[in-house]
Formats: sequence, C-alpha cells, structure tokens
Amino acid sequence: MTYDSLPAPATRRRLLSGLAATGGLTVSGALGGAGRAAARARAGDAARAATGAGAVPGAYAARTGRAVPGRRRRFRADREKAGEIRAEFVHAWEGYKRFAWGHDEVLPVSGRHREFFAGNHPVGLSIIEALDTLHLMELDTEVHRCVDWIGSHLDFDVDADFQVFEATIRLVGGLLSGYLATGEKALLNRCTDLADRLLPAFTSSPTGMPYRFVNLRTGRASGATLPVAEIGTNILEFGVLSRITGDTRYRRAAERALRAIVERRSSLDLLATRLNVETGRWADRESVAVNPPADSFYEYLWGAWLMFHDEECRDWFTMFTAALRKHQAERVDGLLWFKHVDFRTGQLINRRQSALAVAVLPVGGGSDLELAADYYRSWTAVLDKYEVIPEEIDYTRLRALSTRNDLRPEYANCAFQLWWQTGDPYYRTTAWQYFRNLKRHHRVPGGYTVLTDVTRQPKAKGDHCPAYFFAENFKWLYLTFASAARFDYEHGWLSTEGKVLDGFRNAHGKA
Repeated sequence: MTYDSLPAPATRRRLLSGLAATGGLTVSGALGGAGRAAARARAGDAARAATGAGAVPGAYAARTGRAVPGRRRRFRADREKAGEIRAEFVHAWEGYKRFAWGHDEVLPVSGRHREFFAGNHPVGLSIIEALDTLHLMELDTEVHRCVDWIGSHLDFDVDADFQVFEATIRLVGGLLSGYLATGEKALLNRCTDLADRLLPAFTSSPTGMPYRFVNLRTGRASGATLPVAEIGTNILEFGVLSRITGDTRYRRAAERALRAIVERRSSLDLLATRLNVETGRWADRESVAVNPPADSFYEYLWGAWLMFHDEECRDWFTMFTAALRKHQAERVDGLLWFKHVDFRTGQLINRRQSALAVAVLPVGGGSDLELAADYYRSWTAVLDKYEVIPEEIDYTRLRALSTRNDLRPEYANCAFQLWWQTGDPYYRTTAWQYFRNLKRHHRVPGGYTVLTDVTRQPKAKGDHCPAYFFAENFKWLYLTFASAARFDYEHGWLSTEGKVLDGFRNAHGKA
C-alpha cells in the first residue's frame, strides 16, 4: 500500500479485512459506559464465533499454539505456476540490479533510476522492499547481497524531510520483516535508528497525531494536514518493534494517534478524510470508506486485534465497519461498491472507486466472507473489461477516470487472502489471469513498468517500477500458488505493504 503516485486528492488502501470476522455487527454511539460494554460484548461474541471459544488469532495465537481458523495449513502447490511467477520476479529484480542498485527505484525502460524520499540521498528502498520476498522465494544469495548493502551503505542521518507514513510501512516494516526472516542484527539496528528519528513527528504534535514529514537529522516536523490512513497506519510496525526491543515508546505513540482519530468520528460513526494534527479539526467532510486515503487505518485496527489481542481496536473496527456497511455500501448492476458520502449526514458525494480499494479482505475469516467475495467480483469485472485495472473508475459504468496503472498489488493481495481463507479455485484462476495480463502488458526487457493508458491497444507504457512492486505483486501471487515452505499459512500476518510481520518458518529472528 502506498500513495506515492496517486493524484490529489486521493491516496492508498483497504478496510473490510475483518468485517467478515465481526459478522458486520452494528455498534453505534460513544464507546463509553454501558454502550462500550455492550459493544465489547458483541464484538467478543463475534470474535469467539469466528475463532472458536477461547481462541485468539494472529501472533497471540502463534504464542498459544492456536491457528487462525479458516486459514489452511496446507494446500496443493502448483509448482509450475509458482516457478513462472518466481522467474518473473527475478526478471524484474535483475533489471533493478542492472540499472539502479543502491538507489530507491528503477526506470526500466530508459535504464535509469530515481530516489523516492530525498532526491540526493538514496536509501535503497527497493532493496528493503524486496528483502522478505527474496527470503520467501529462497533466493538466499540475493538476500545476503541486500543485507550486505544495508550493513555497509544504509545511513538515515539525512538532512531531508521524509514522509512518516511511507517511511513506516516501507522502511521500518521492510527492515523489521527482514530481521524476522534472517536474524541479522544490522537490520534491527537500522530499523530502531529510523524509528527513533520518526518519533518526533508524533511527540511534537499537540494531539498525538503525527505530522506528515520529519527531518531525519534535525527532528523538525512539518505538514499539519494529512489523511487518516497516514495518521493511523503505524500500530503494526511500531507494535512489533516494541515487542522485539522492549521499548514501549513506539507502540504508545501509534496507539495515541489511533485514539485521536476515533475520538473525532461523527455521530454516524463515520470519518472524514483529512485532519489537521495541530488543531484536531477535519479539513474536509468526505467519508471515502474502503478507498484511499482512509483504507489502511481500518485495516490496522483489525491487525492490532490479531497481532496484539487489542480488544479496544477490535471494538473500534467493529463500530466503523458497521457504519460503513450501513451508510456507504451499495450495489449497481449486481456489483458491490462503496460510495463516498458526507461523514456527518451520509449524503452522497460521488461514486468514484480507487484501484487501491480492491483489497477489501476478510483477513480474520469468519461468517461474512460473502461481502468480501462480492467486492472482489466487482473488481474482477473491471479486470475483465480492461485486462489491467485502471487507477480509478466511475463504478456506475465501470468507466476509467484515471487510465493509468501504477502496478498496484491490491487485486493479487485480495486473491491470495480469499484463496487462503476459502480454498475456492476461483481465486487461483483469477489470480492467474491477473498474472498473465501483468506479464503481457507490463513486462519490458529491463523489468516491469507502469502503464499510462490501459484503454489503448497496445497499452501505453511509462518508465517507472515503484519499489513496492518488489514487496507485493509477485509475493502475493507466489504465496497463492507455491505453498511456500518458509511461510506459516496458519499463523502468518502481512502488513499493508505486504511485509511478513508474523509467521516465518525456519527463520532466525524472533518476534
């Protein structure tokens, strides 16, 4: 999940990950007194129904020896397809190594490179993004090459403003996942150094909601107005880092930011999109539901329940998803979508939908998988129409509003999650369709590149391979077909950026 190439005012991904697990329970009003107790009781009943009496999912389940129900421990691998997916990842990786090694991102058509965070200071973003993908695919020589580069070259003492959200999900998350996979202390050391440099964005804010940018050398924070996803997508990476290091500052900062958002919901239990972190006031009135730039805020509420058994985050997630279902879900020609509405009144604003919203997934399993499956089918209709999903559509006619495709991974992510939960071969079939179209339209001699117009034939190519491509697209596809020996399909958990934060098998790092 990343917003780097999205046009204003939109930005990045997902939500209903556990809507199914909560059974879509309706919880409204303040989370206090009897109302809060009832909300917790109902959410607890739903969680117990989804997981079995007494079972707790995610990392907690791993520690208690219990699997997340619905996740299949083993399934038959399709080695031929997994091998082809792995070969295409290697093709893209070799292009990065040839043209951009040590830099943030590759321009595979022109054979050049570019930096993502600071124009004159690369941080090897694609290297960090690729770490756990390389590990899962058992490309160990490449893992060692990456670890060596990080140990020898990566330095976050940079006099430049880094975007806190992107740095957290991509750099902190990537280094964490790499450490959990390999046990290499250099990765953990760089991770904690970076997290310490990001913390002033939280601690200098009067509301506890982080500023958008922080200078990694001086600690000066800036950018007071930002989307809720950027404010609230920190708890998984910071929570795991606190668990590993024993330093609670990271998790406390993330929890305070989450609470500040929740306290500013409307009487409908909806959130607008952007907040001023100094005044605590909303900068707009549009509830975009599963669309960016609100998506991963919801995802991380459910993730905090799965990873840390945080009942409060579970209750908040249940409350918000019930409100989104009530006020924003609608069907057009039999397809499920989520309209944008005024967060105070519920009145319609528009019917736009972002490709980043595809990953509306039942990550926790449960009794309401049908809703997530329906939304996936809606986006499969878009895939069928265009072969490659455009960045943004008007869902009333499936008309492309933005004709670009920036190598978004969300459809492959959703296919994996639904296959993981159900075992329905439909999800492998559609994932393979996505892969074949990806290979047909995005592949170039130097790797893989974005498209500038998916409505043309042949589809017009750009010249950019975003770093998140190495973290996500091929990883989701590989996990779908490979029955990967290094991933624990019972207990695993991946972040919004596709980083494995729990569930490595035969790994050296311990969470």
